[in-house]
Amino acid sequence: QTGAVITSEMIRSYLETLSRRGRSRNTVQMYGTKLRAFYHYLPSDKRVGPDTLSAWRGALLEAGYSPGTVNTHLSAANGLLGCLGRRDLQLAGQLEPEPSIQPELTRAEYLRLLQAARTLEKERTYLLVKVFALLGIRLGELSRLTADQVRAGRLSVLDKGRRQYLSIPTCLRRELLDYVRWQGLRTGPVFVTRNGKAMSRTQVTSAIQSLCRDAQVEKAKCNPWCLRKLYLATRSEIERNVRILAEQAYEQILDAEQLGTEDSGPRRRGKHGC
Repeated sequence: QTGAVITSEMIRSYLETLSRRGRSRNTVQMYGTKLRAFYHYLPSDKRVGPDTLSAWRGALLEAGYSPGTVNTHLSAANGLLGCLGRRDLQLAGQLEPEPSIQPELTRAEYLRLLQAARTLEKERTYLLVKVFALLGIRLGELSRLTADQVRAGRLSVLDKGRRQYLSIPTCLRRELLDYVRWQGLRTGPVFVTRNGKAMSRTQVTSAIQSLCRDAQVEKAKCNPWCLRKLYLATRSEIERNVRILAEQAYEQILDAEQLGTEDSGPRRRGKHGC
């Protein structure tokens, strides 16, 4: 046995098996996404050979996927092959995860990235930087930003298996609408290559990193992950300030009510004059 042919029916049957075994809906959906990516990666005859998973792992890493994400892709493929009785085609071992600590990108550095993109007349890169910093989307969600969703003013994403809609800030939407008209895009992803295909992870990251020298920002900070982290940190700070203002407003209401109560009737004098 030198290989195994994979069909979409096999994948569907395997996902149904996972559901019957009690796997959560989110887990089954995640496996389905990984296995569909695996199926599209396979050659036209959809045959898996002894070296197929190893080659797929290399392709995923080259495309910019993190080791942890690559591990989940391989786990899904290994599970399918195990269910088919082809453990000889599985790929053993896990990639070591990358350090989780990411450098911090400041808002001043973010603004320098935008300025550098403007100076270099890199309109697409300018908008890429803004999209990640203002919407906080993940790199894998960029292809979901379509011309239709820009016109609608909101972006549909999945968060922990649930569909959510992100409102596109007015300033960003205006610029994206101008870009879509300029590019002549009627439908499909906003950020595409010359061939009309959605930009790959590697292309997106390389485009943003091309600004680092002119913006005088460390290359390690010029990526979608740091821009998203800036978005999350900014939102967290705003929400913290709002909570503080809400607590202060509540205290003011209580103080006003206390004064009104004291002035409206006789005070009971106790041990402490209250």
